[in-house]
Amino acid sequence: QVNLVESGGGLVQAGGSLRLSCAASGRIFMLQDMGWYRLAPGKQRELVASFTSAGPIHYADSVRGRFILSRDNAKNTMYLQMNDLKPEDTAVYYCKADIHDGQFWWRDRWGQGTQVTVSS
Repeated sequence: QVNLVESGGGLVQAGGSLRLSCAASGRIFMLQDMGWYRLAPGKQRELVASFTSAGPIHYADSVRGRFILSRDNAKNTMYLQMNDLKPEDTAVYYCKADIHDGQFWWRDRWGQGTQVTVSS
């Protein structure tokens, strides 16, 4: 069994920063198509940032210039540095990835989510 576990959410004032982490656990051979999504009440799920197979990192227009996506392959961990947070960034943030355990692909694995709340 392979899993993704998010951490780092919390309550922050507008203009503040948070760093989310997404750690893959279990037998990990390869991670692909890693990204962060968010779901806010009354809204559709939104792709926030993701690594693309072509190389460039994709950012949603709403976060470009404020959020930074990175990864530490040695730790099987992906990060989302969120700066200059706005109340509209309030949502549950989920990470997603395809995971290869050395034998099988576990496609579209999702973490449990971490709540980010930005107060005005």
